[in-house]
Amino acid sequence: MIRAAATALFATTLLASAAHAAEFRWAGTTDPQTLDPHAVNSAPVLGFLNNVYEGLVRRGKDMTVEPALATAWEPIGDGEGWRFTLRQGVTFQDGSDFTAEDVLFSYERASAEESDTRSWFAPVSDVIVVDDFTVDIMTSAPNPIFPDSIANWMIMDAGWAAANGTERPDKENGNYATLSANGTGAFRVTERQPGLQTVLEPFEGWWGRPEHNITRAIFTPIQNSATAVAALLSGDVDMINPVPIQDAERLSQSDGVQVIQGIEARVIMLGFAHDHEVLKYGGNAGDPNPFADARVRNAVAHAVNVPAILQTIMRGNAEPASQLVSPAMRGYSAANADRPAYDPDRARELLAEAGYADGFSFGLKCPNDRYLNDEAVCQAVVGMLAQVGIEAQLDAMPVSNYWPELRADNFDMYLLGWSPGTFDAEHPVRFLASTPNEEKRLGSWNFGGYSNARVDELLPMIQSEIDETKRQAMLNEVAGILQDEAAYVTMYVQPLVWGAKSNIALTQRPDNFFILRWVTVN
Repeated sequence: MIRAAATALFATTLLASAAHAAEFRWAGTTDPQTLDPHAVNSAPVLGFLNNVYEGLVRRGKDMTVEPALATAWEPIGDGEGWRFTLRQGVTFQDGSDFTAEDVLFSYERASAEESDTRSWFAPVSDVIVVDDFTVDIMTSAPNPIFPDSIANWMIMDAGWAAANGTERPDKENGNYATLSANGTGAFRVTERQPGLQTVLEPFEGWWGRPEHNITRAIFTPIQNSATAVAALLSGDVDMINPVPIQDAERLSQSDGVQVIQGIEARVIMLGFAHDHEVLKYGGNAGDPNPFADARVRNAVAHAVNVPAILQTIMRGNAEPASQLVSPAMRGYSAANADRPAYDPDRARELLAEAGYADGFSFGLKCPNDRYLNDEAVCQAVVGMLAQVGIEAQLDAMPVSNYWPELRADNFDMYLLGWSPGTFDAEHPVRFLASTPNEEKRLGSWNFGGYSNARVDELLPMIQSEIDETKRQAMLNEVAGILQDEAAYVTMYVQPLVWGAKSNIALTQRPDNFFILRWVTVN
């Protein structure tokens, strides 16, 4: 009787969902640069593709790691690696079967030199196919957080990639996987017009149980925030991300509209050209690089009035940040919770000590469509630095142009936001604070070439340490070093502000990934 009642309830739920099935339209400021899950390691790409591709594990609504294409995992031996048991009966969206060979291929592809995700696999020494549904991923040292670190590693179909000449990503020129996708996820891409719209439809062969009632989902990039708000109010779209901070209260009071607010895992910071010999921009272009001196970087930290940015630009919706991760992340250093005080006099003293009593001129690069109020924040920073005699010439641009500029070393100082994919403090140390090393796949987002021998020494110890107390002591030491040297000037934890029609039910995760399989239109 109980089983029959449950079956009836499930059938009723499915019928109700089908009866209310609907098209869903949403907008964001940033169009994903590519549909290739290994070509670009950025939140707009990975967040979007989490709807189409899947990994061995995934993050749930509460950000905990849960089974996806793997149903179970366990450590091998004494920290030698991890054994993953794969889900059987899974097919890709073109109908081909998912097996361990696809996992091996996806490892080789995602860890290749051409891949922007290769640094994720720095700890991996080998991947062994045990049988069709068992894979051993061996690590060079014990790695207790490895399953957490691969939540965004997406598995591709080896046969599909070979048939379409996309065995490796090509983020420069693109290839078949740039505009086409073949995942195992809940939605499949049916139309892709970069910069205009991307259409997704439910994948009827998905192995999971749908929690949505969407028949068709249309994503439209809208860079202008006022246009996005108008589209939501007029009903042209059902959801926008983000809502401009200045419009949040007005939208929340509008009929038929809801504002969903939270705190993202992303820390917004200023980065420096540590390893440049000379400045590249501004009135002092060609002169020796002042940012190679920690005193100058600390002067910037004291000159930037973070409380004013939070009050005026963020309207009280953001929290100050003292380190590369927020207090909600594992490994956050409570011992280094205080950030540099706003103190323009101390900033001037430090500049004088470094030999820049008369200041200098340089270039500040900034995106204008990547982070919430990014260009406005950079404009505020320009004014604050001017108060201590530093002239920053701002160059703001779309993020599609921004990342190539940073990777080409075309900057003196820049704005960066970082959300740790593992929700662990080790993550930004590996990506942002390790001396860049392509062979070891370290420092892949350390654009300015920051380098500290002690940080490099501590990282592998942090990665392999099982004792939480010992591990935290090492993370505390790293956080202290980065603060003392002002490797980055961390400013604030970015808020999450989404807007949706009142008939939309959704889940807002702190990684700012928008997951369609949790959306219902009522």
